[in-house]
Amino acid sequence: MNSVKAIAQFRQLRAQALWKLLASHNAPVTLAVLQGLLLDDNKILPASALHERLTQELKVLKQAGEDMAQSAQAYVAVWLSEGWVTRRLPTGAQEEQYELTTDAVTAIRFLQGVLQPRALATESRLATVIQQLTKLAEDTDPDPGSRRNALLAERARIDRQLDELGRGIVHTLPAERALERAREVIALADELAADFRRVRDDFDQLNRQLRADLLNNEGSRGQVLEQLFVGMDLIGETPAGKTFYAFWRLLTDIEQTTIFSEALTEVIERDFAKQLGSEERRFLRNLTNRLLDEGGSVHEVLHTFSRSLRTFVQSREYLEQRRFTSVLRVSQRDALAVKDEVRANQDIGFELWLTSARLRSASQWHLYDPAERMADASMKDAPTSSMNLHDIADMVRNSEIDFALLKRNIRERLQHSSVVGIEELLRVYPATQGLGSVVGYIHLAIRHGQVIPSQVQVTWLGMDSVRRAAHVPSVYFLKEQQHEFTR
Repeated sequence: MNSVKAIAQFRQLRAQALWKLLASHNAPVTLAVLQGLLLDDNKILPASALHERLTQELKVLKQAGEDMAQSAQAYVAVWLSEGWVTRRLPTGAQEEQYELTTDAVTAIRFLQGVLQPRALATESRLATVIQQLTKLAEDTDPDPGSRRNALLAERARIDRQLDELGRGIVHTLPAERALERAREVIALADELAADFRRVRDDFDQLNRQLRADLLNNEGSRGQVLEQLFVGMDLIGETPAGKTFYAFWRLLTDIEQTTIFSEALTEVIERDFAKQLGSEERRFLRNLTNRLLDEGGSVHEVLHTFSRSLRTFVQSREYLEQRRFTSVLRVSQRDALAVKDEVRANQDIGFELWLTSARLRSASQWHLYDPAERMADASMKDAPTSSMNLHDIADMVRNSEIDFALLKRNIRERLQHSSVVGIEELLRVYPATQGLGSVVGYIHLAIRHGQVIPSQVQVTWLGMDSVRRAAHVPSVYFLKEQQHEFTR
């Protein structure tokens, strides 16, 4: 690469949040605190929880001799302005939520790799390269003869293995090589999970760019809507969109997910896995959940992005934003025109008055006397009811969801499969409480399973023997969480 071009690229990179974090004055403390608060255990924290935990952390650091003079709120504000943390207000949330930006995560991962370097040329990595290269050569070979010879060689190899198994000969990897491959899988999976954050940032950037384009479009509402829908279609055609949708289809495929979960369970139970560290074993056990959580987060961002843009246009809010932008541009142009004639601190003889001011005297307030509004505390005898305990039991069953039955259904299906969806549960077990059974499964998934923002259609036979259908969120229950349904 040309040195001049490389220098320009490095200077541009130095102005970004990643380099600024590594080169900051108090980088060791900042990186350690960010890692402990928003990377290790809790990747997303509400504002109140972040401020409280950071306050406690600052007390510990001060006792250790670190110079931490500012408050927790002040440090969070600095991190936000520098681009090391980001804040969001998800739909239905009571307060803002904070998480690390992609640049901050990349900086911390880089330093972790420096502190704990892995072997650069392991046998498993070389074997992966050879296998992938061989598979690529076979899959792109247009010659039927060579493809046939490759398949025959593969069949011969399988036949030899079957013959050896029939004679009781089993070849397994040595513990050292198995451990090496397991750690290689952990490293690849960790990078894969981190890629979701980068894809989500790409969607956010597309969101901001599309909103800017809508504000700059001077056409009619119909033209703006047309541009909106074209922009939404273009999202799926971007590299980030294509990559995410392809991965998401694979991740939510029941057959692939089942194979993946069963393979994870078998690997964790092998003898060599006992040599893995506790963090590595926990990472493998929670890998399926982590991938679904990260992918679901990106999917939710994309759906929220789509809904907010449509609301932005259909509510005609964009017209007010466009007018405000136009007035702001005119004001900036007028200010530039007189910047050489009027000083910034010069009195221009213009006063802006408030349109109104509401003043009330303290004498206008009246004290509240609870005695004036005392409720009638008398009680009347209720008439004798004609209902019996059987009628009351029927009413309770019709008004309350039978979670014990739903949990038993989930446990039974998890004995046959590693992943169970709501469609399969409603297909195998009758919805004894109609829509209540459907709501019950979704409630259990929110507490103990996985709820994906994408929707699926489910059908059930109601209590009145009428078949009904509804679109509900994709709900999955995982085998490693089956102990949650025993209570």
